[in-house]
Amino acid sequence: MADTATRTMIRTQERRVMAAFGGRRPGQRHPLVATAMVLPLAALLLYVIGGWEAVVTQASSVGVMLGR
Repeated sequence: MADTATRTMIRTQERRVMAAFGGRRPGQRHPLVATAMVLPLAALLLYVIGGWEAVVTQASSVGVMLGR
């Protein structure tokens, strides 16, 4: 027999948590927050690998391998 009482209780708790966090699940971030977290790392990687030229070269070689 299905244990529906437990599932209902868990869903009720999830709804309360979502309401407390402004309607979002606790594991989700706003896209702007995620972007702000990623940009410093992206800038560091660009600096480490040599700048835009290296990125363009790699993208170009991948495009050639894919036949474009």
